[in-house]
Amino acid sequence: MKNFELARIFTEMGDILEIKGDNPFKIRAYRRAALNLEGLAQSVETLSDAELREIPGIGEELAAKIEEYCATGSVHAHEKLQEALPPGLLDILAIPGLGPKTVKLLYDQAGVTDLDGLERAANDGKLLGIPGIRAKTVENILKGIATVRRGRERRPLGLVLPLARELMAALQKQAPIERLELAGSIRRRRETVKDIDLVATTAEPERLMEAFVRLPLVTDVVMHGPTRSSVTIRDGINVDLRVVAGESFGAALAYLTGSKGHNIRLRDLAVRRGLKINEYGIFREPGGERLGGAAEEDVYRLLELPFVPPELREDGGEVEAALAGQLPQLVTTADIRGELHAHSRWSDGAHSLDELVAAARARGLSYLALTDHSRGLGVANGLTPERLREQRQEVAALNGRLTGFTILHGTEMDIRGDGSLDFPDEVLAELDLVIASIHSGFRQSREQLTGRVCAAMRNPYVDIIAHPTGRLLDERDPYEIDLAEVVRVARETGTALEINAYPLRLDLADVWARRAKDAGVMLAINTDVHVLSQFETLDYGVAVARRGWLEKGDILNCLDLAALRAWLAAKRRQAKG
Repeated sequence: MKNFELARIFTEMGDILEIKGDNPFKIRAYRRAALNLEGLAQSVETLSDAELREIPGIGEELAAKIEEYCATGSVHAHEKLQEALPPGLLDILAIPGLGPKTVKLLYDQAGVTDLDGLERAANDGKLLGIPGIRAKTVENILKGIATVRRGRERRPLGLVLPLARELMAALQKQAPIERLELAGSIRRRRETVKDIDLVATTAEPERLMEAFVRLPLVTDVVMHGPTRSSVTIRDGINVDLRVVAGESFGAALAYLTGSKGHNIRLRDLAVRRGLKINEYGIFREPGGERLGGAAEEDVYRLLELPFVPPELREDGGEVEAALAGQLPQLVTTADIRGELHAHSRWSDGAHSLDELVAAARARGLSYLALTDHSRGLGVANGLTPERLREQRQEVAALNGRLTGFTILHGTEMDIRGDGSLDFPDEVLAELDLVIASIHSGFRQSREQLTGRVCAAMRNPYVDIIAHPTGRLLDERDPYEIDLAEVVRVARETGTALEINAYPLRLDLADVWARRAKDAGVMLAINTDVHVLSQFETLDYGVAVARRGWLEKGDILNCLDLAALRAWLAAKRRQAKG
């Protein structure tokens, strides 16, 4: 979709304007528009002018720029702004912790214009003495440069998957295709993806390959063959397309989906059973008799294994579990009964409570927790206790009119820098559900950050810790926190940990979601909705849960409302001891 490209352009425009010291209201307008475009499930290309202007933060001027990009592939105002700065300066903004003001100082006082120059200046000691730059800052800058360079190799799933789907839809319009599926790490739903792998069957492979290399998304053709081609598309992402015979499609899909370790384990099992497995099929050895391969299930059936879901094919014990008949029944999006982290216009959300409820119901949910920010997050128009109680009246009034749906009144409350909470216990006691999270002080020590989260979990009214590491994929590294200790205290206090489904968060990561499950900690999969279309990101959070081996019983918001209320009540009783 063009949504992410436009979001990047608007973010860059805001950054350049801030480096130039331009109007702060204009800067905020571009950034708000970028955020809302990232969360939009529907492509802007399909929207009318009137529908564009209904997107929060998109007025006449920005709608015109969106239409210009859809028509021409560029925004003239963006190109003009880019001319005002050295081309490599914006790369520096990708370094976690460096904002436009610091980048301007680096440019003005150290002559830094790109990542290589920044690295040289940092290593040569030329950054020390610039306001705000100390030895620890230089150390963090060098770490950040390494992070940015790694990020160029792998991109967040939430950016690549929509591009992959756009490419597949375009390809299916241009050539005759019988079957077309994603493979590789993107099918395993890894949080970051290096490239896109596609497997197809067709009666006209040469025509399909010709259409593939000529797609408008393609910027460079790496290889063009009769059954395999590789191209580069926008943002430098590599795409590999293989055409196979119908009788080999399942075997090829399995082979190209599994991690290297998973595939080695399958081949070892095959050898022990007198079989050979490759991308062409499953064969008896010796002799080469074909036993199957048209369907992916053939691979596992002939190895006497149950079907292993793609998300588990990482050589993380899934083969052993399959052999023992102990594969988990992974949670699905259809299992989710409610949303437990939602923001409205009362704080920094874009919509009214009525609109949130209507969108949640349209998704098939039966309850929603309204969790607007607390007063400590002033930038998000956080609520005071007085506004919170006023909001509670609106919640109660709307609940009185609803049938078959319930709003829980809650808060996303800041965990302050000293570990104290933004609301006193007497305020929290009035709420149905309390989320606690960190939004500042990311540079504190590992001990301080861990202590803040653990102190919050020991409060009897805190039910969920949101986005526990504060990371933003490709933008901000996780803050230093002892997650093993967080999981231990979550178990001790009965607190749930969130898997935040926002595609650039996916926080908690899958490996820690699995460790939390193994420790007996409940998890909640939430969209952290600020814009209605962000309800559509739930699938990303479910993918993280599936990679973490989570089942329906491990997820708090898979409970029906009565069971959820019982859990919340029991949690408070347990915490009070």
